Amino acid sequence: MSDKYEVQEYPIDGILDLHAFKPNEINSLIPEYITECIKRNIVEIRIIHGKGKGVLRRGVHAILERDPRVISFEMAKDRSSWGATIVHLMPAK
Repeated sequence: MSDKYEVQEYPIDGILDLHAFKPNEINSLIPEYITECIKRNIVEIRIIHGKGKGVLRRGVHAILERDPRVISFEMAKDRSSWGATIVHLMPAK
């Protein structure tokens, strides 16, 4: 008998590509990813949300605004521009 759900490992390397996840997963995914990055002393992360209509981007930004571990965030200033957000985190204490 196989499990209905398969747990997949996701690398914690400072780049979170949301294309692999469902929109309803970001409310828990992003804070958990931030926790794991801070544990690894990764204090700048890139969240790739895509360009589209901006719905996912707005959801990401709302989560980041509520997280006290986030110092600041901005749209990427490279080729991905408004398809990714750069997040600056507080270092671990």
